Parts: sequence; structure tokens; C-alpha cells
Amino acid sequence: MRPFNCPGFAAALLLSGLVACSVPTPPPTPPQAVTSAVPDAAASHRAEVERWRQGRLERLQKPDGWLSLIGLHWLGEGEQSFGSASDNDIVLAAGPAHFGRLRVVDGAVQLRADPSANAVIEGAVQPADPPSVTPPITAWTVLAADTADASSVVRAGTVSFVVIDRGGRLGLRVRDTEAPHRQHFAGIDAYPVAAAWRFEADWTATPEAPGFQIQTVIGTIEEMPNPGYASFSHNGHDYRIYPVIEKGEADLFIIFADRTNGKETYGPGRFFYAPQPQNGKLILDFNKAYNPPCAFSDFSTCPLPPPENRLDLAVTAGEKKYRGTIH
Repeated sequence: MRPFNCPGFAAALLLSGLVACSVPTPPPTPPQAVTSAVPDAAASHRAEVERWRQGRLERLQKPDGWLSLIGLHWLGEGEQSFGSASDNDIVLAAGPAHFGRLRVVDGAVQLRADPSANAVIEGAVQPADPPSVTPPITAWTVLAADTADASSVVRAGTVSFVVIDRGGRLGLRVRDTEAPHRQHFAGIDAYPVAAAWRFEADWTATPEAPGFQIQTVIGTIEEMPNPGYASFSHNGHDYRIYPVIEKGEADLFIIFADRTNGKETYGPGRFFYAPQPQNGKLILDFNKAYNPPCAFSDFSTCPLPPPENRLDLAVTAGEKKYRGTIH
């Protein structure tokens, strides 16, 4: 510790006894103004994308999310029994041993559940032979497919199914809230959020253009309306991307492939949505690019990117490959 230095201290002490030697007190520091930091655009964008990603993971892991899929069974002609027992025509991975019977009549699937299944129907139902009141589910009942405004969901315990219609091909999509993929979800890595991958693209509407014939992973074709295209530039190169309109969605749906596919990202491509264009601009945020359901399950019917949306650049934004396996 440094010695305390007070000039003339000894002499003063002899003359007047104990004398205090003090150091002048500096004037008080004026209070600092309290300011609230306003996040800049990049920080605000990053926070918005992180919130979206958290919501995406929550939706994926919901009891009826894509991780709950346990089966996809295509229906043939005539009556077919189904359930988890091996003596059924259609053997489910879980659920009642004898769920009931199915038949296709006039392009619609009818169900007659086995009483032992204790099955219930949520959503649209219609008796096959209309009586004065809706019959119990153990009578033949018409199920609304997923292409209807309100599809029928049939539940028995933890297992449920809906009828899917893919170009006239009818099948059962089966879910289980206790599906192994849902219980052991491995998580998804993603690129760091980067404002450089958010574009205010020029929008060109093409109201007279024909829709796209979109191929799916199961080999079917879906016709989807295409309202126009977005033009953007990256690293001195110009690109176009063509959204489609998905039934029941207000935002535009973008199915695209890029040079990261099969290496860092899912092989066939990725999806994202864009809000409706305004004032000739369409916001493209590749930070929200996500893996399609077929990245997690063999029991989905994902659309594949049209040739127009196969971008000759590496989009290092959005979700990377799924950490786990789908088999």
C-alpha cells in the first residue's frame, strides 16, 4: 500500500495537535440518461426467424405432427379388413388388432369399424345408407378424404388415420401419438440466420400462365396453380423462383432445390412459404427453408421441386439434414 502523503503534516501536528488532512472531494457525477437500445434490422430479423424455427419444431413434434406417422396403405378394390393383427388384409404397425373393414364405393372410402376397436370419428362423416339419424361407427360410414374441406379422422386409442386422395389414388395415412420417431426425435441442425438470404424480390404476376404439374415422391402428379415468379440477385447472378398455391394456405408455397442438397441439406429439396406480394415485391426468406415431411418419414407423399425451381447456387440458409434416420 502506498504511504499517505500530506505536505506539512508533522509541523502542523506539533502546533495544533491532531489535525485532519483531507483530500478534496470531486464534484458528483451527473446522472446518465437512461436509453433503451432499439434492435437494428439484422437483430430483429434474427429474432423473428428464431421464433419461427422454435414454432416449427413444436409443430413437428405435436401428437398429430409428421413425426407421428407409422403407415401409408393404398386401398384396392373390394372390402378389406385392417388392424394390427397379422390375419388382416391391411396390417397396421399399431392399434386395435381388428380395426374393422374398408371398401371403396364411387371414389369414396367407407368404413365399418369392429365393435372391439372402440373407434370414434372426428370431422366430416356421412352414413353410407342414410337413415334418419347418423348411425354408430360400426355401420358403414363414408369418410371424407384429406382433399375435402373437412376430412374425417378415425381414432382408436393412440392410433388414428385419415383417407388421403392422390390423383384418385386412395389410401390410409396412419398416425400414432407414441410413434418411435416422435418419442426419439433427434433434432434438426440449421445454418446461422443471415440477413443476406432474405430478399425483397421483384414480383411478376402471370395470371394467364398454366399451373405446374408437380411430381411427388410416390410418382403421382399434382397440378398446382402458379401465380407468377420472383426475381432476385445473389453474388452478381440473377435467379427466378416460381411459387405455387397450396389449397388452404394464404401464403405462397415454394418448393426448391439447390446445390447443398444431398450434402448438407435434404437430397430432394426443401420448402418455405412467402407472404403474398405487395407493391410488386415478394419477400423470399431462405432462412425459413425447412425439410419436407419425407425427410422424417417414408409414409408421406411430398411434392418435388419443378425444374424451374432447381437453383444453380448453394443456399446456405435454413434447415440442414435431419440428424436421425427414417427407417
